[in-house]
Amino acid sequence: MNQSVKLIGIGDGGQESLLPIYQRWIDESERLVGGERHLAFFPQYKGEIVAIKGKLEQLLERLQKEPKNTVILASGDPLFYGIGNKLSSSIELEIYPHVSSIQLAFAKIGEPWHDAYVTSIHGRSMKGLAQRIDGKSKVAVLTDKVNTPAALADYLLSFGMNEYRLFVAENLGGETEKAGWYNLEEARKKEFSPLNIVVLKKSGLAPRWPVGIDDEEFFQRKPEKGLITKKEVRILSLAALGLQADSIVWDIGTCTGSLAIEAARIAREGMVYAIEKNNNDLANCQKNMMKFRTDLTLVHGKAPDGLSPFADPDAVFIGGASDALSPILDVCYDRLRPGGKIVINAATIEKLYDAVTMLKERKFSVSITLAQISKSKPVLQLTRFAAFNPIYIITGTREGES
Repeated sequence: MNQSVKLIGIGDGGQESLLPIYQRWIDESERLVGGERHLAFFPQYKGEIVAIKGKLEQLLERLQKEPKNTVILASGDPLFYGIGNKLSSSIELEIYPHVSSIQLAFAKIGEPWHDAYVTSIHGRSMKGLAQRIDGKSKVAVLTDKVNTPAALADYLLSFGMNEYRLFVAENLGGETEKAGWYNLEEARKKEFSPLNIVVLKKSGLAPRWPVGIDDEEFFQRKPEKGLITKKEVRILSLAALGLQADSIVWDIGTCTGSLAIEAARIAREGMVYAIEKNNNDLANCQKNMMKFRTDLTLVHGKAPDGLSPFADPDAVFIGGASDALSPILDVCYDRLRPGGKIVINAATIEKLYDAVTMLKERKFSVSITLAQISKSKPVLQLTRFAAFNPIYIITGTREGES
């Protein structure tokens, strides 16, 4: 038996938000599928009613085993952070979107949304949001009952992102619709309807950091300042890692977090994992994360044992942990994605030799850059150059297509 499956977007106004032809298709269907809130809009429906609960795989299996003319209801535009993508990739269906909550929210404030950055914390972690939105002038955020507008405001305050105001639109299109502007302090103390959309608008100045942040800007260990990947070497190492916007990066022996933080600002849509065994360095790294608005995953531990929870990487930076280099490289070889890169900084020829030998033993292709850097330094009315210690930047590339 053939079946017709239609996925129809619906607003908070229920049946009144539907085109007449959509209402006719629902009346003529044999099965109506949707969330309990959506199904409650159709108390007179005479066919089979199926509430979506749990994973969509169960629904898909039922649709395939029990073919009927079916209408599936979804909020707004089903292809916008909705169930449309999962369903359309698994079964043949027709999709009829409603106006999305994003469109309605921007219509409320009378602004275009084609230039907005859109993201979701609905049913997913807020982790990494800080670097994704930092510097964006207009952001739309889908929330949920856990990641509420109040929780979002609290999160932004923890990173000092006071330049943002929130427009919270609740129950759009429904009888209890409500919308308004709030500063972060106001929003963090309020309760909002679970059905809401947030627009963040930058209304003040904020710090802007280039690629290659000056060393002096980082919180560092005292009185032993200088235990940091220097800016010039850091830039070369970042280039060697070949980062993309969605890269997964490991920083092993992160210390102040300087490289991990810059990596997070490049791989904004990816994720950076950093591990550090020293408590004092860990505290400095956490302060640097707040200052530079990077919400990376920081672990107190020692590699390779502490690496197991990390997602498989596209790039690995090893700035420390020379005493455990061999077992670390074993883990990296097993988990690094094909075409991925390992970058190791070495200050001695012994570490250079060990790193190159171990990488080649594991079938990595290896290249080496010797960075001999000097910086100008005033001497009375004159200028001389002060040399840094030479650093070997060793890059190992895993064989295979990226």
